[in-house]
Amino acid sequence: MGNSLQDQLLKAGLATEKQAKKAKAGMAPKKRGKKGQSAQPSESARAAQQASAEKAARDRALNEQRRTKASHKEMLAQVRQLVEQNRLSREGAEVGYNFVSGGKIRKLYVTPEIQAKLTKGAADIVRLDGRYEVVLADVAEKIRTRDANLLVPRPAVEDQPTDDDPYKDFQVPDDLMW
Repeated sequence: MGNSLQDQLLKAGLATEKQAKKAKAGMAPKKRGKKGQSAQPSESARAAQQASAEKAARDRALNEQRRTKASHKEMLAQVRQLVEQNRLSREGAEVGYNFVSGGKIRKLYVTPEIQAKLTKGAADIVRLDGRYEVVLADVAEKIRTRDANLLVPRPAVEDQPTDDDPYKDFQVPDDLMW
């Protein structure tokens, strides 16, 4: 009973040795490929290789975009933390401080001490998440290194009056309310 079907057919006389060898050869896996075939890849292999190279380039671009977005998000979180920890309290603010942001004149109510710091340049205004906060100049420099667009630009300091200026004797105070 341990004999294979082929052996059983041979013993029964229903098949010959020649037929058995032929059947055995037909069952062996055939080797594909032609002798003398060139070593260059086929057209489909080149297309597949090019497609994989394009996919790798797209993946690299997407990863770079994700990395950039993550670093920007991290930078905003750092700035938000700096502002939250170092903002000057405007509790009891009565004095309106006018400044230009985005081409529009804005008004921020501050205390007289904060107004003095703003006019001297010892404090700066930061726009973050749609609101304005006042921070000291050293904190503003840290923010400027991360993203200068978040700081409201300081007003330009005017030059000293020239000799032919008729109003050179009349100084305009820095804390002039307008």
